[in-house]
Amino acid sequence: MNRLNLGCGRDIRAGWTNLDCVALPGIDVVHDLNEIPLPFEDASFEFVECQNVLEHVDYIRLLREIHRILVPGGKVAIQVPHFTSRNNYDDPTHIHRFSLTTFEFFVSGLRRDYYFDFHFSSFEGRSLQFEKQMFLLYNHLVEWLFPLFPAPRFLYEGTFLCRLLPAESLSITLVK
Repeated sequence: MNRLNLGCGRDIRAGWTNLDCVALPGIDVVHDLNEIPLPFEDASFEFVECQNVLEHVDYIRLLREIHRILVPGGKVAIQVPHFTSRNNYDDPTHIHRFSLTTFEFFVSGLRRDYYFDFHFSSFEGRSLQFEKQMFLLYNHLVEWLFPLFPAPRFLYEGTFLCRLLPAESLSITLVK
């Protein structure tokens, strides 16, 4: 499988193409993700890993590029800070916030997919992760309960619960 580790930093993976904007040891391709196009041919990858990257860049342009370089049926696994995460405000390079429904805009037939000239066919594995420290023991329970009840996930963001129990990150996989 041809896999791309996009914006990998020090998370170097053997057997993957590791791309980052800094020439760290193990980086295969040095490229600024704000510079489009990416230095790859169309349909070059079956899988793209994109962990804690999209909040730093013009993510719509980058998602369009990821769509271009994925083979039909290829997947991009995304992890970003949830909009309630305190980590959004710790890092001065974060320029975007994400909710459970943000990526629905890029999937055919959901939300307002007519905004963009590219669409993923579906998504899978959407989940929230919660910060777990000694004084946040209740977050273990909340993270375990969320996948069991789809409706409360959406009630969570629209009520006081998201401020009372802030999430740390959002994970989703988009399928081309």
